Amino acid sequence: MSEFYLGVDVGTGSARAALFDGIGTMAGMGTHPIEMFRPADDFVEQSSDDIWRACCIAVKAALAQAKIDPARVAGIGFDATCSLVALGDNDAPVSVSPSGKDAQNVIVWMDHRAVEQANRINAGKHEVLRYVGGIISPEMETPKLLWLKEHLPAAWGRARKFFDLPDYLTYRATGNDTRSLCSTTCKWTYVAKNGGWDASYFRSIGLGDLADEGYARIGTRVRPMGEGIGGLTETAARELGLVPGIPVGVSIIDAHAGGIGTLGMAIDGAVPSEDELQTRLALIGGTSSCHMAVSREARFVQGVWGPYESAMVPELWLAEGGQSATGALLDFTIASHARAAELAQEAAQRGTRVEALLNERLDALTKETGAAFTGELTRELHVLPDHHGNRSPRADPTARGMVSGLKLDDGVDALARLYLATIQGIAYGTRHIIDALSQSGYAIRTLVACGGGTKNPMFLQQHADATRCKVVVPKEPEAVLLGAAILGAVASGNHRSIVSAMGAMSGAGRVVVPTQKDASRDFHDRKYKVFLAMYEHQMRYRALMAGLPA
Repeated sequence: MSEFYLGVDVGTGSARAALFDGIGTMAGMGTHPIEMFRPADDFVEQSSDDIWRACCIAVKAALAQAKIDPARVAGIGFDATCSLVALGDNDAPVSVSPSGKDAQNVIVWMDHRAVEQANRINAGKHEVLRYVGGIISPEMETPKLLWLKEHLPAAWGRARKFFDLPDYLTYRATGNDTRSLCSTTCKWTYVAKNGGWDASYFRSIGLGDLADEGYARIGTRVRPMGEGIGGLTETAARELGLVPGIPVGVSIIDAHAGGIGTLGMAIDGAVPSEDELQTRLALIGGTSSCHMAVSREARFVQGVWGPYESAMVPELWLAEGGQSATGALLDFTIASHARAAELAQEAAQRGTRVEALLNERLDALTKETGAAFTGELTRELHVLPDHHGNRSPRADPTARGMVSGLKLDDGVDALARLYLATIQGIAYGTRHIIDALSQSGYAIRTLVACGGGTKNPMFLQQHADATRCKVVVPKEPEAVLLGAAILGAVASGNHRSIVSAMGAMSGAGRVVVPTQKDASRDFHDRKYKVFLAMYEHQMRYRALMAGLPA
């Protein structure tokens, strides 16, 4: 009988699970929502017990849809958002919330409560910050830990373990406290080439007690992704509807799972060489977006996270750019418009999505106005998409979104143009990241894209036009889940490495090329200059309001 590999993906709003065969074909999928708490502005929290419960429901749904015997599952991989989990005695949840409720024991990745702590850490200019693009983000774990110690000292004292969410899931599944090289390197300042944890860093920022404890609370065993760390416990197997003892692989961050599911895929039937891998950028879209590029040597790019050694593809250094709000920004742009309700009603009646209706309207407007190409519809409308700060390459969590060119018009066409301008702003953010990478020796020619936004043809075309890169979508649209399943395939022993599993289980689907018109290239070059200028103008406004020379 053929074997299957289970991937479990915990995103911002839901847990998903899917079963794949040995060539990466999905057999069944399940999903379940996750509860979110917002006790204050910039505070976003979840419950680890609720997350695990959602995983269990999603796995059982995937098994039911696939109609396979759980005994045929040969390996399991977990990925999740880089959220902070606090556990106390007997692995009970410990509150990270001003509400004091222990159930709220997860600080979600997008939580920005620790901006002030991140600023203080950055002011110290410690050597480890070179490996996070020179500037640590409040979305990373040490600023959040410092906030917790300073603002909730009782909870800090009660906590016995702090996990990145992907590692919490493998711990819950196996009882084995092994941390992922991906999560510790990318979000916790673990630098393997320098010996791992740096005691001088923790002491310099006010977390010296973690070093004094021998890092017992944040992990003493760090291993590469996909390496087997043990089998499912009887308790976890019963809760998941699986068989005890199934091998579980070391976990990975969700975006990085998308990188594994896309970066090594065969295009035109050819598996990429190591050199070709270095010309690709993995664009993983969702609530936010991540941009992953690999290189043979360490490349330090200001404002881009990394370089991270073997944090995604073994033996290659990873650079990780990102945008803090992409799918969330498009949702916000649509939902906050006066025509949102009527479009939602029409979409429900037609059995489609609001984005599809807006794309239809944009196609019609292109013809009605005689525009040379759809992008031209926003000639006088510009969006700076930093509503939740700029993750990279500016690394400015205090940046804010801007819109220029609004008219006294609240019609559907006005929303369609604003929606298009927002997509373009997001695409210029990707171009800005590519430009920063290029200055450090990268030569990106292809975007390999997956995730929610990349299922939208308008999103894909505008990215191709804005960046002048070919955009390739994998044949398996759920590439993040596939990346997690690849970890399970490696843990099972049926694949010797992540690279070999990537080549065997992933392949290309749709290819989107830039609009082949000089006018399109010139238009996007000019609009990109506006995108860059808007941030500079924002800094001038900020200086003026502070009474400083602009």
